[in-house]
Amino acid sequence: MKTWLVDTNILLDVIGADEKFGQRSRDVLAECADVGSLVINPIIYAEVAVWIPTREELDELVPPDLFLREDLPWDAAYVAAQAFSRYRGRGGHKQRMLADFLIGAHAAVSGHALITRDAGYGRYFDLTVLNPSNSEQK
Repeated sequence: MKTWLVDTNILLDVIGADEKFGQRSRDVLAECADVGSLVINPIIYAEVAVWIPTREELDELVPPDLFLREDLPWDAAYVAAQAFSRYRGRGGHKQRMLADFLIGAHAAVSGHALITRDAGYGRYFDLTVLNPSNSEQK
């Protein structure tokens, strides 16, 4: 069964009914849920929680029966650190580990495809990326 880690930007597209990306992101989530499982981790959950006033409302918007909840694997922490090091070596200016590196590493280590509108993941991780904004898969 195919598993898809769902990036924060996709959930915010749907929850916020984004005019430009909301419907396509919703369609991609439905298509992927039909053929596999949707997954989130604590980082994604926390990034969405910033915008939602209560935990009850958050759990209604990302219900655990639709979005499987996985912890970040320890191996992913190391892979994220190595990717961040490559980013810095290529002139990246961020001084602290970015959540995106942890999310990308989680997908890569766990064998999940990643649903995201962020094209940068493909530069640092060997994984399948589904971008609803252009319907391309890598």
